[in-house]
Order: sequence, then C-alpha cells, then structure tokens
Amino acid sequence: MTTDPTGPAARTGQEAAAPLVASRLGIGWAAFYRWGPYALLAISTLAACATAGVLHMSRYELIAAAALTAAGAVLQLWWGHASRSLPPGPSAAGTCYYTLRWAIAFALTWLNPFYAFYAVTGYFGAERLLPRRAVRIGLLASAVTMSGSQSGGLPPHGPMGWVVFGALFAVNVTLIIVFSHLAGLEDERAKQQVETIDELERTNARLQQALDENAALHAQLLVQAREAGVADERRRLAAEIHDTIAQGLAGIITQLQVVSLTRTPGVAGEHLARAQELARHSLGEARRSVQNLSPVALADAALPEALKKLVAEWSVSAGVRAEFTVTGTVEPLHEEVEATLLRIAQEALANTERHAAAARVGVTLSYMDDEMTLDVRDDGRGFDPAALPSRSTDRGFGLGGMCARAERIAGSVVVESEQGHGTAVSARVPLVRHEL
Repeated sequence: MTTDPTGPAARTGQEAAAPLVASRLGIGWAAFYRWGPYALLAISTLAACATAGVLHMSRYELIAAAALTAAGAVLQLWWGHASRSLPPGPSAAGTCYYTLRWAIAFALTWLNPFYAFYAVTGYFGAERLLPRRAVRIGLLASAVTMSGSQSGGLPPHGPMGWVVFGALFAVNVTLIIVFSHLAGLEDERAKQQVETIDELERTNARLQQALDENAALHAQLLVQAREAGVADERRRLAAEIHDTIAQGLAGIITQLQVVSLTRTPGVAGEHLARAQELARHSLGEARRSVQNLSPVALADAALPEALKKLVAEWSVSAGVRAEFTVTGTVEPLHEEVEATLLRIAQEALANTERHAAAARVGVTLSYMDDEMTLDVRDDGRGFDPAALPSRSTDRGFGLGGMCARAERIAGSVVVESEQGHGTAVSARVPLVRHEL
C-alpha cells in the first residue's frame, strides 16, 4: 500500500473527548458501548471507500479490508450477545474482545488510515474490559494505531515519517496520561460525593432517631409531670384540709362542747353563733379546695382568656388594680403547660394578696419561638429573697410549690424582690404545642 504523508491526521484530543460529546447529545454510555463501534466502523468504511483510489489501494488490499470489516462487525455481534451474560467488570471474554478489536483496527488502519475512526474505540472501555495491569498496554497499543494513522499511515514513510510518528505517539501518550488523570480525579470526586451522601443519610437517620427519642422522652416527661401534679394536688389538699377545714371542725367541736357544758342561754347562744360562723367558713374553704382540684377555668377557655378572667376576678376580690397583657403569637398549648402556668399565676397572686400590700399588679404572658414566660410584678413592700425558707421546709407550697410545678415540665421560676421596691415572679417553660 502506498501511503501519503499528508493523509488524515485526526486530532487525538477531539477523539478522546468523543464520550463527552456523546453524553452531551444525551446518548448513554451503555448505548455508546453497544452501538458506537458499529457506527464508527461504518464511518471508517465509507471514508476508506471514498479514498481508496486516492491512496492507490490494490485489489488484494480492498479484499482484505472488506474481510476485516466483516470480521469487525461479526466480532461486535458476538460481543453484544456474550456481554449480556457476563458480570460487570474485566473478564477473559472482555480481554479477548478488546484484543481482537484492536488487531482488526490496526490491520484496517495499516490498509487505509481513515479506518482510524474505528481504531479510536480502543481508547474507550479499556478499564471495563481489561484487567487493571493490562489497561495501560491496551491504551498504548491503541495510541500506536492512532499515531500511525495521524502520521499518514503505517508503516511510516521515510525517516521524516518516523519522526512525525514518534512525535504524534508522544502526544497521544501524553493525552492518555492527562485524560486518565482527569478521569481518576472525576472518579475520586464521584466517590467522595457518594461517601458524602451516605454520611448525610446516616446523619439524617441518627437525627431522626434522636428526634424520635426526644419525642418519647418528652411524652414520658409529660406523663411524669401529670403524675407528679396529682401527687402535688393531694399534698396541697391535705395541707388545706389540715389548715382550714380540720381546724374549723376542731373549732366547731370546741364551741359545741362549751354550749353543752354551760347553763347560761346567752353564753350558749354566743358560742352557737361562733360555731355557725366556723361552719360557714369551713364550707367555703371546702368548696374552694374542690374548685382548685383541677383548673376549671381551662375547661372552656384557652390560657390567655383564663388568665385574663383570673386577674380580673382577683383584682375585684383583692381591691388591687391589676392588668393582664399577652405578647407574641398565641398558640394552642399542651394542657399540662396551661395548667402549670395557671397554677403559678394563682399562687403568685395569692402571695401578692397575702404579703405584698401592693397598689398595682401586672401579669404578662409572652409567647416566643420555643418557650414562653409568665411574669407577675407588683409594687408592694417586697422582701429579701435570701430570707426565703428552703424548699425542704416549704412543704411544697408558696414559692417552692411554683418552682416545683415549673421544674416538672423542664421550666424554672425566678423571683426578684427588694425591700420597698416590689416583687417580680417570672416563670419560664417550654412552648409545647397541643397535638390536634
């Protein structure tokens, strides 16, 4: 075969970028590996037929090219059928297919340099078909074929042809190294992305587990708070019965004993009147204790309305000017949170009435993002917070009772006061929304 130094010299960079072009055209790699060799073999055959006369191909060379072209098509048909039953990755069949395809492409390119369109398939799929140690050998062998085509055909023509062939081979090898390095970086980046996604999935799973555990702990906390609230109400009722009803009954018995022992009608009438007064007072205390057993005010109203009513009724009863304010966006709260804040407000107002001698009281309910506060402030006589009794001696009532109520739902109560400058009670609890 007569070669032409000025023959086709397709640029290897463009050839190596063919998969990227295929990807941009929306052709998947699987489709490219399956149908690409057919298309490239057809293009090479058409180019070779068009240039056979220019390259002065002999009759025998044309017959050999036709036979090799048919062999290439048969080889591709065999591989399309065999690859379906093979697992992904290198295999003996894949190595055989790659080697035969390269040999056919080399021989065709020797006959006509335009068969380089088909020979370029050697750059693609080497890592899929060949063992790791044979990948570089396959790529270098394909570079020899492509360099021969780009230099005008094999064998090179004269000393200058060999120089051109060597230079082009060096360029092809350099491009192989560069593209292999870029492919390695891309694989590493893809691997890191997969690892990052996996780590994010594991983190999300741990976060969801933590949220589930937190929800379970929160539900358990509310159950415990409810149980502790029942016990607290029992202690409170026991204390109230002891301090009011029991003492009132004891007083009634004393007055009746005096009546049974006296013979003077006037004295007996006086003691009977005292007994009646004690009975009325004890009855009132009993009714009040029953009403306070559960927050009846919350049965038909939300917490803001219940507090507003409580403050208004307390203001009339105590004869003290009182104002109620709500800040933030009102939201439906869990019943345990509402009951706790209402009880704290009742206790704080009761303490103000008994001890503060205040002329003005302000109650503020504040809704925030994840918590809420209840502030009760007065301008009364104040006191020294350091002089308060300890929680152990407070019997669970008064300021100690308010603190205990708040702590049962993960809240807190802070008391600020100074002699002659009033008192401020601030309860801070989590904002737990009511589950509809």
